[in-house]
Amino acid sequence: MWTKADALPVLEVDQELLQHLLRCGSTPQKIALRARILLGAAEGKSNYQLSDELHVSRPTILLWRQRYREAGLAGILKDAPRPGRKPVIAPMKVEAIVNATLHTTPKDATHWSVRSMAKAQGVSSAMVHRIWRAHRLQPHRCEHFKLSRDPNFASKVRDVVGLYLNPPDKALVLCVDEKSQIQALDRTQPLLPLRPGIPARQTHDYERHGTTTLFAALNILDGTVIGRCLPRHRHGEFLKFLDRIEDSTPRRREIHLILDNYGTHKHPKVQQWFADHPRYHLHFTPTSASWLNLVERWFAEITRKRIRRGTFTSVPALITAIREYVRLYNRNPKPFTWTAKPSAIMRKIQHCKEALLTRAQ
Repeated sequence: MWTKADALPVLEVDQELLQHLLRCGSTPQKIALRARILLGAAEGKSNYQLSDELHVSRPTILLWRQRYREAGLAGILKDAPRPGRKPVIAPMKVEAIVNATLHTTPKDATHWSVRSMAKAQGVSSAMVHRIWRAHRLQPHRCEHFKLSRDPNFASKVRDVVGLYLNPPDKALVLCVDEKSQIQALDRTQPLLPLRPGIPARQTHDYERHGTTTLFAALNILDGTVIGRCLPRHRHGEFLKFLDRIEDSTPRRREIHLILDNYGTHKHPKVQQWFADHPRYHLHFTPTSASWLNLVERWFAEITRKRIRRGTFTSVPALITAIREYVRLYNRNPKPFTWTAKPSAIMRKIQHCKEALLTRAQ
């Protein structure tokens, strides 16, 4: 014969809260069920009686009675953490997949895919995907890099970044460069416009109508841009652009120009122009480090917003679009903020050099 369980000693304040939960219409059903179990047990009802009234199993009644004794009301309102699914793959297998991903390639490809690795290791594609995600492995991706071999790399980085982080007082700092070979591309058929559920579409083939070169000078303080389109990017065109800068800037201001090492910027006639205009101070980025020039960031903006998806029937139409973009951009310019300090850049470069040296060995 089964003995009747003792009444569960539920605190009076807990009983009031449980009653409130039952009256509240937003209480989740699983919490309401636990409240009914505790209140019935506090009244002295047997486990069998509660099981019959609430249509739950006797082990469920015993579970929540025990949970309240161990954790109080908090153990009722919040589920206990579950152990989770047991791993179905041995740690040695995981290590084998990671090592194969890092140190080998398939015989018929340059990199592993989820399916090729799954086939080679005898596991599911989903398992390989989970292992790669857990170890932050992305064999399908490949980024590009180029380390500068400039012997004066460190000093040039400090010089250019110093202008960004601490520009001189009462002087202008302009990042100058040219975006060459901008093509006036016209699609062979009209653009199909954007529709609900369907993106805008354009033909993959196009007609070339010529090119232009955009010379630009980005003011790092206010973000404004001095721009001019010219047919080519020789020293003659660069001199014309320097005259545009001269006409567009206050006469009494010192001007610091950040340039790359393109031969046009060091042509004898260009050097003579700077000698005739002593208020200009030149700062060259290291060789193969054009990413130090902030105007490249602005070039990326105009390419993404106006050029890449544009359709131009002629070079004059392309130039008109570029001029209109520069005009509208200068109405509400947003300066780019340089945050990396020279020491941080040098540490990253040193890390890349060490990685290359280790790879070579």
